[in-house]
Amino acid sequence: MKKIIPLLVLLLGALYLGSKIVPERSTSQFDLAAFGELPVLLNGRLKPLDTVARSSLMQFQGRQRVSDPADSEPQVNSPTEWLVNVFFISSKADSYPVFRIDSPDLLSLLGISEEDAKVRYASPPKQFMAVLGFLPSTRSRFSYEKIAPKISELERQAKLANPIESAVRTPFQNAVVQLYGSLVQYQQLKHTLAPPTTDDFLAELLRFQKLLPTGITAVRAKQAGQPHDTETAQAMIELGQRYLFMSEVTSILAIPPVSGVIDDNAWSTTGQSLLGAFQRGSVDSSVLAYAGLGYAWRQNQPEQFNKLIELYRSQIQKRFELQLRKTHAEVRFNAAEPFYASMTLYVFAFLFAIVSWLKWPEILGRSAFYLILIAWLATTAGIATRMWLEGRPPVTNLYSSALFIGWGSVGLCLILEAIYKNAIGSVAAGLTGFATLLIAHHLSLTGDTLEMMRAVLDSNFWLATHVVIVTIGYSATFLAGFLAIIYILRGGFTRSLDKASAEALVRMVYGIICFATLFSFVGTVLGGIWADQSWGRFWGWDPKENGALIIVLWNALILHARWGGLIKARGLMALAVFGNVVTSWSWFGTNMLGVGLHSYGFTDSAFMALIIFVVSQLALIALAVRPLAKWRSFQ
Repeated sequence: MKKIIPLLVLLLGALYLGSKIVPERSTSQFDLAAFGELPVLLNGRLKPLDTVARSSLMQFQGRQRVSDPADSEPQVNSPTEWLVNVFFISSKADSYPVFRIDSPDLLSLLGISEEDAKVRYASPPKQFMAVLGFLPSTRSRFSYEKIAPKISELERQAKLANPIESAVRTPFQNAVVQLYGSLVQYQQLKHTLAPPTTDDFLAELLRFQKLLPTGITAVRAKQAGQPHDTETAQAMIELGQRYLFMSEVTSILAIPPVSGVIDDNAWSTTGQSLLGAFQRGSVDSSVLAYAGLGYAWRQNQPEQFNKLIELYRSQIQKRFELQLRKTHAEVRFNAAEPFYASMTLYVFAFLFAIVSWLKWPEILGRSAFYLILIAWLATTAGIATRMWLEGRPPVTNLYSSALFIGWGSVGLCLILEAIYKNAIGSVAAGLTGFATLLIAHHLSLTGDTLEMMRAVLDSNFWLATHVVIVTIGYSATFLAGFLAIIYILRGGFTRSLDKASAEALVRMVYGIICFATLFSFVGTVLGGIWADQSWGRFWGWDPKENGALIIVLWNALILHARWGGLIKARGLMALAVFGNVVTSWSWFGTNMLGVGLHSYGFTDSAFMALIIFVVSQLALIALAVRPLAKWRSFQ
């Protein structure tokens, strides 16, 4: 049993990961998966429409699922299906509750009363579950058509709030700016492939194609003051104005360059391509293909829809074979959600490891180790996939740094657990793995995490050296702090921290701090060399540089205090916990300042979370310095 149960846990964990990799069976006759793989150029990166849908929904509502919070079944099966409706049946998409609003003042501004925000469940069982709190009793997500009547007032409030720095805005102003930004992005999506006001864009384009030869002649004659067909010229001018508006209202470049042009920057919006038709004398086949897809979707013709996707894909595959392979892989990656699956496994591993200190240490300890191992492998595969998609080293922004710090910390924990076999490494791995992936999840709410490189990081060589090495230093410093937290909580509140475990934790923390000091120092020096080559100076007292230096100095201070006999076990743990404060400041705090050459990951939404984290670490330090007589394990 001691061997069978851990192996069974390992098998169940592997099956869980396998179930995430296998594509879900679509209930729709339309090949939405193939549509989601079609590439567009947005924010400097070719990405599949599936990613556009998922990242947009994350920004709008903090989740990828689209459903009615009341009694009906989910209205769409996937983010891609929602996006298809946004593109081609905007009136239907406008009814989906996808805009999250939590501010009571903003709800009041939009004319949404408490009564309107209540969820009314039709079935008595669901009404009863809502009373018990198992189902929401109030809405937090609302549709565009619910917000539309007050958009002008919302725009006025957004213009008042925009000039104010985000750090000093009121919660109401932040909510206004965020919602207004989401609505602007929603309008961009609606104008990506077709004007939302047309019922049959394909018929309009065929008419435009037919009018082009005579229409161009009529317009030129009108401009020259010569006799012309007034009706034809006016029709062409109106269509030109319509397509000019389409070209200006969206930034999504969905139309690939004409044949023979491979440059990614040559992609264009639908409106730009249609304006180019006046010079080419014909409508681009890609625009016609998307218009045909819209017609087939509105007319509920899945066979025609699927055939058009197949033809369009074969047309662009000749020139963009590598890009299409990447979009296919990215769609599969999005659906698999390896980091979310790893979060789940880390939670179970943490629980197994904690319980192992009380009962069945060998069985549960080994089970926890196996779960940590497969979760770490899943995270490794996810990070490797992101590297292949970006063509970059693993750390490019705050999101990827959270992933990499968690990955490095858990990797070190696996080594510790393989050496000591006391479940301490598994507990630390479960805690740090879950925490860093949770941080990454919240950072993903800002949009596409595979964003274009910030200028300060746009160097593959130094990105693969300085940034990666210094981030490993962050990982090790955090890990030492979390091991110290285990020592404090386990020793202060339980009787499970025996002498052997306490000594093992001291050795772990000391060894990890030595490792962290080395990597933090080397990474900081490499950063100076990078700065010297990129900016002409080795050191400039930039906030991020100061943060990296403080980490090195703090780790060195701990080692010197230990070597000099100034601190013993509890002092070591207290200083290691404060290392969490130092590292969190260097990781997030300096970015919140919004100044310096390293403010590429600026975010103000995490300020309160950072303050809470710092206060919690100070409270743990206070627990660490209590008299030894009050520690339960040492009484």
